[in-house]
Amino acid sequence: MGSRRAVHSRVFIVAISAIFAFAIPLSAASASTTKVIYSFAGGSDGEYLDTDLVADSAGNLYGTSVQGGDFGGGTVFQLSPSGAGWTHTVLYSFTGGNDGGEPYKGVTLDPQGNLYGTAVTGGTGSCDGGCGVVFKLSNSGAGWTQSVIHYFTGGNDGSGPGSGLTFDRHGHLYGMTPTGGAHGLGVIYQLSSQTDGDWKLRVIHAFTGGDDGSSGSAGRLILDHAGNLYGVTTVGGANGDGIVFELTRARAGAWTLLPLYAFKDQPDGALPYGGLIFDRSGNLYGTTYYAGANDVGTVYKLTHANGAWTETVLYSFKGGADGSSPISTLVSDKAGNLYGTTSDGGTGCACGVIFKLAHGAHAWTESVPYRFPGAPKAGFAYNGMVVDPAGNFYGATVHGGPANDGTIYKFTP
Repeated sequence: MGSRRAVHSRVFIVAISAIFAFAIPLSAASASTTKVIYSFAGGSDGEYLDTDLVADSAGNLYGTSVQGGDFGGGTVFQLSPSGAGWTHTVLYSFTGGNDGGEPYKGVTLDPQGNLYGTAVTGGTGSCDGGCGVVFKLSNSGAGWTQSVIHYFTGGNDGSGPGSGLTFDRHGHLYGMTPTGGAHGLGVIYQLSSQTDGDWKLRVIHAFTGGDDGSSGSAGRLILDHAGNLYGVTTVGGANGDGIVFELTRARAGAWTLLPLYAFKDQPDGALPYGGLIFDRSGNLYGTTYYAGANDVGTVYKLTHANGAWTETVLYSFKGGADGSSPISTLVSDKAGNLYGTTSDGGTGCACGVIFKLAHGAHAWTESVPYRFPGAPKAGFAYNGMVVDPAGNFYGATVHGGPANDGTIYKFTP
């Protein structure tokens, strides 16, 4: 079991360093609908959508394709509601050169409507194919302009950034890398805008592979009201199966990483790839790719009380029609129910599912409102969803659609 996880970790790291379909409801009692709102055609249109989505106040959706575009290095795209449909626009095509290549996990919006993201290859540095970049897309009104705000060197600043970015209230950006850094095991970094318009990167933690974990996950960091950062590492920690951590800043400006929980393997979870979310009480929720009662992943909760954190497995996936191996970040509705996707399982092609965990008085109940059918419809959701003010959810799949190059779907519970 340990060797299987080691192999999977290597495959995942190599992958990120190298690189809604109409459906009949599952039963007559189900009122949910899922439909594809855009199918990618490959080539200049973009392909392989391993991306979170973000929405602006006008209802436009933004994301990235890892491949495709005019030069094959991936794209940043916009989907805009247009009458009864959606209009897809490629905002930028990466060349794979100094501007970066293979942008994973989408973009982040600032208050001015600019977009920020990471690309795991391209740029400069000591890595084969480049060590990756942090980029910005600025909208002048007449078009979008891309600029690189940091070139990773593969040294102490890290390499292969494969997670999304997070803004704090002061305009600083935070992200993680899975590799590079002082110990070669990834870093957490802060980017600050300077008065001359440049950005300065500061490493605020270099993973050691000990209790602090190893290899920052693909899920983006989140902030609490005090400005502390929370995230997960895919591996490392006291048991080697990843951790949940908090990063706090002292008045002098130094940051301290505190492991909140080290995953323990079966029947607990192991190898968390997705990020975290808070509930209104300050509890944390996430998913793990492995372990649980059936060794195909979990949904977990960390409860904060009396200065300590306690982990509870809310659900262990069963595999098969139930879904398996979630790598997504969860999202909640207004009632506090949790939704997410699995990367595997379901029926037919085993192209993953959309799952729901409903919070009852004493327990959580899992259900599967949708199973991805695969091409020519949607298939393989590697990311979570974003919810609009009306309660609709939107997400991306890496495959599916007539060209099997990925889709954007709309799920209405």
